[in-house]
Amino acid sequence: MTALQLNAELYRAMGEIADNETLLAKVLEYVKGLTPAKKTKEDAGWATRFVGAWQDDRTADEIVDEIRNARTSNNIDIEL
Repeated sequence: MTALQLNAELYRAMGEIADNETLLAKVLEYVKGLTPAKKTKEDAGWATRFVGAWQDDRTADEIVDEIRNARTSNNIDIEL
């Protein structure tokens, strides 16, 4: 089938679909199922719920000092 024949066949089929409301509704429902659902505002901003969720009485400098003081060095002797 050539491109021109395929194009003509598609136009013919589209005409049949457009004339039949039930068939048109089925095709539209099928096409809607192929497209991804749009994200709702609630879904799109899920990460923002965690912004500022950390509750602590310490200052940022105190937290940084604690992290630095908790660091350990690995003094593992490895023989090659």
